[in-house]
Amino acid sequence: MLTTVAAGSLRSAASRAFFFSKALPNSAATSFSLARTLSPAAVSRSSFRAMASASAAPFNKIQIQRDDTTFDAYVVGKDGAPGIIVLQEWWGVDYEIKNHAVKISQLAPGFKALIPDLYRGKVGLDVAEAQHLMDGLDWQGAVKDIQASVNWLKANGSKKVGVTGFCMGGALSIASSVLVPEVDAVVAFYGVPSSELADPAKAKAPVQAHFGELDSFVGFSDVTAAKSLEEKLKASGIPYEVHIYPGNNHAFMNRSPEAVKRRKGMGLADEDEAACQLAWSRFQSWMSCYLLA
Repeated sequence: MLTTVAAGSLRSAASRAFFFSKALPNSAATSFSLARTLSPAAVSRSSFRAMASASAAPFNKIQIQRDDTTFDAYVVGKDGAPGIIVLQEWWGVDYEIKNHAVKISQLAPGFKALIPDLYRGKVGLDVAEAQHLMDGLDWQGAVKDIQASVNWLKANGSKKVGVTGFCMGGALSIASSVLVPEVDAVVAFYGVPSSELADPAKAKAPVQAHFGELDSFVGFSDVTAAKSLEEKLKASGIPYEVHIYPGNNHAFMNRSPEAVKRRKGMGLADEDEAACQLAWSRFQSWMSCYLLA
């Protein structure tokens, strides 16, 4: 069984209060509010509308059917390669989640990345919009979208399929390891599902998780949440790793110039390219181990 890795001393990161609000009626997970944890400047509308469609060129847009609904998805990578579902942050399917998918498709030995559009075409252009979209997410429906996406990849040439995600998508990635039997491996970035949605102690697919030491989103992606996840994964009996990156904050994987600008506007100004590259290296090793075997 793989051992847990926690890098560096664990300092308190309570500079911004983070709290949970009551779950919406259609939600299987407790909704959390980021909007009130950020600086006032972050809540104002910004010039990200054009960025939402950036990196669109390499993608093949498809439609996936599940139950009585159809949703769009974006696919990039070589046919027949192991598949990886890439789950959005609270912003929606914007430029940065597409950047992540393109990078994943290019990692050796090659992967086929698929982004399901959980918001059905909507993209948050500022913090207030993103919070509104996430508050309205049907989390159980999102898990069904993930399952349908995994099945689509397996029906279209990918023998094994992993799931990864960032922030909101990170929480859903871990939930998929519990709730979607077809998932072969998970890598989650700074997000843990609520107990109402999924109990990581019941995870069935191998899980690797990444957190920033300075993340102050209490109960969702701070160090305490990371250590609690570690204990639950230990109880699950599946292979797992939990990595904590010293000096890094929430969303530290977002490294494009546009994303760095947005993070700085949100008060998340640390820039640690080495930590980002280390996390990608660990991601590549984990997915290769479990999707190529």
